[in-house]
Amino acid sequence: MAGIPVGGTARKRRMQTTIDRNLILTGYMGPTQLVIARRTAELLRLRFVDFDQLFETRSGEAREDLRALYGEARLKALETELVDEIMLYRGTVIHIGGQTLLHGNHLARLSETGDIIVLVAALDVVLQRLHLALGARYHNPRERELAVGVLKREWAIRKLPGVTEVDTSELSEEAMIDEIAARWRALSGVIDWRA
Repeated sequence: MAGIPVGGTARKRRMQTTIDRNLILTGYMGPTQLVIARRTAELLRLRFVDFDQLFETRSGEAREDLRALYGEARLKALETELVDEIMLYRGTVIHIGGQTLLHGNHLARLSETGDIIVLVAALDVVLQRLHLALGARYHNPRERELAVGVLKREWAIRKLPGVTEVDTSELSEEAMIDEIAARWRALSGVIDWRA
């Protein structure tokens, strides 16, 4: 392995087989977010893990309920515990929020196991998707403000090193899934045997 720095990220990547690479998927896709993430996993023939579902299963509470009952420190401690667990996963699509990735060193740690793709869209497209997701609540300025605030926090990850953006503005659900899969294959070096 001449030319590869000992202990460097390049060496770690080369030592993993490409099928061991995870796809860490984050960003706002709209109301069908989980469906797209699951279908991407199916297309790539990888296991699927939704971090929020894992969190609620483990804690027995929704995030906001856990925060209200036990405080932010308990919520962050459980997130860290679950990140420690998913660090062991290989060949998995991990659907996780950008806010969680930005906490502590979660982003750096998870990027050691796979490639991070954040899905973004133009503001007008995001507002259309929010309208679909919120329904009549979209017309309440407070509800819309809260939703846009969550979106901004999710997208804070966009320009960080090692994060790849996929613009979904002009893409149908099928095209999103295909683009995510193609981008992950290119990043991880996995060859699509069907091509």
